[in-house]
Amino acid sequence: MNTELLGVIATYGITLLLAIPLGKYIAKVFSGEKVWTDFLKPFERLIFKLSGIDPTQEMNWKEQMKAMLTISSLWLIYAFFALIYQDKLPLNPDHNVGQTPDLAFNTAISFLVNCNLQDYSGETGVTYFTQIFVLMFFHFMSAATAIAAMMAIYKGMKEKSTKTLGNFWDYFVKSITRFLLPGAALVAIILAFNGTPASYKGKDTVITMQGDTTQVSRGPAAAMIAIKHLGTNGGGWFGANSAHPLECPNYLTYMVEMIAQVVIPIALIFSLGFYLKKKKFAYIIYGVMTIGMLMFLIPTMQAEIKGNTEIAKMGISPTNTAMEGKEVRFGVPATAYWSTVTTIISTGSANGAHDSYMPMTTASQLMAMMVNCFYGGCGAGFMNYYIFIIIAVFISGLMVGRTPEFMGHKLEAKEMKIASIAALLHPFLILSFSALACYVLVYFPSINWGVQPKNWLGNPTYHGFSEMLYQYTSCAANNGSAMGGLNVGFTPGSPTNVFWNITTGVVLLFSRFIPIIGPVAIAGIMAEKKYIPESAGTLKTDTGTFGLMTMAVIIIIAALAFFPSLALGPFAEYFNMK
Repeated sequence: MNTELLGVIATYGITLLLAIPLGKYIAKVFSGEKVWTDFLKPFERLIFKLSGIDPTQEMNWKEQMKAMLTISSLWLIYAFFALIYQDKLPLNPDHNVGQTPDLAFNTAISFLVNCNLQDYSGETGVTYFTQIFVLMFFHFMSAATAIAAMMAIYKGMKEKSTKTLGNFWDYFVKSITRFLLPGAALVAIILAFNGTPASYKGKDTVITMQGDTTQVSRGPAAAMIAIKHLGTNGGGWFGANSAHPLECPNYLTYMVEMIAQVVIPIALIFSLGFYLKKKKFAYIIYGVMTIGMLMFLIPTMQAEIKGNTEIAKMGISPTNTAMEGKEVRFGVPATAYWSTVTTIISTGSANGAHDSYMPMTTASQLMAMMVNCFYGGCGAGFMNYYIFIIIAVFISGLMVGRTPEFMGHKLEAKEMKIASIAALLHPFLILSFSALACYVLVYFPSINWGVQPKNWLGNPTYHGFSEMLYQYTSCAANNGSAMGGLNVGFTPGSPTNVFWNITTGVVLLFSRFIPIIGPVAIAGIMAEKKYIPESAGTLKTDTGTFGLMTMAVIIIIAALAFFPSLALGPFAEYFNMK
């Protein structure tokens, strides 16, 4: 057990050591300073020339968001039709069928918004063509979109007074060419040399250790698995995600995949300090986020290592009795660490069955996604945290009787209204749609929407409620992981679950774009205001006190709003076991 814990500590330590220089490099890239990847400039100029884009043209915040929404709309339409007609497109050696309209609607939106919820089984629900040219393509684009929006906020925070926030397309392209694509290539090479498939052949017939004959899917999986983690996407090539031995063949690939999904979110925090030349401010943010991560990781470790008390009642030693659904090759701590990281960050990949975890682990996973700002996804994590910074500055200003100021600009009613809407949208979407699902399940159990509501839940009572709550929480947090006990109709040839495909698709759309538009709008509006030099009465945002204030705001607004729903689900299950 000690060796397994040391493996987790070493994995995080390596991640942190890589994140600091990567953050400095990212800051230099977006500041226009000279970096070693400048040899890619001719390639970038070619992209802009073919696209008819002038990367030097400054955009205000409205133009930034218009660019983001326009290109996202076009990609959504493309993905929808590609998934429906995938059986008629090339690169389909396993002869997989096209998706139904409701499933294609859900899949296209899910990958577009960096959630990667998979209401189909990876290797049987899509073809090599759609895996590569739709889903893996979106792995790059969705991550770069959020990073570009985040850089607009950084620009607004940096300038004393400006009406423009840089160029969306410049940020977007550089995010891909300068670190997403090179990083993914490196990870893919490591995976391929350790046994992850990287071919275009169809299924292979193998003999298992039990002597059974079975068919195993292959394909160019290594490339997709690399960017699914580096871009905090999470959509797996195989249905079992990273619990599949070909997605994560050994402990080295476990460490590489864990580092890949954490390194950019942490690096982006440090890049803020280098970009603004306010390193202490970045360290405070990192400290708050890390404390938040530990608040979820420690209870998860304790719950999974301690084991299942129900089995202990049978007279069996509780040690290692929570092994159902765990990654037995790497041990319980490694699985617990993955489950925490994949939910505080919007990766959503899995190396275990979330439906099999202990109730307190489920509670930690849910709260991690409900808070949705401790590290978080590429770009999106800081944008969510930025909203809480704005609220914390406003409350702190009122407490000391001063007009709230942040980065030399006054914070007024308009910005607070936007921040309030962005902060309250998250619990509104999760709780209202969970309530709708409960209502349909109780009062319309036999409606024929592909899968009848009475057949939705694999588990009754508290655990069943947690399954439904988890699904909407995962969608609203752009996470994409699932408990697995909820029947969304992902078996090939079986009816799809129309209700869940449509409702989660709606949640995905609203929970992605409004939380991006809100922070960028606040940054743009504040940047246009007159700069106010720092004085003795200016609220310091790079202190431990302000860090605690921000944490308090996160707990009050993001965590307490969900307490009643958690009490009905994982907490009730936990005390029932007691």
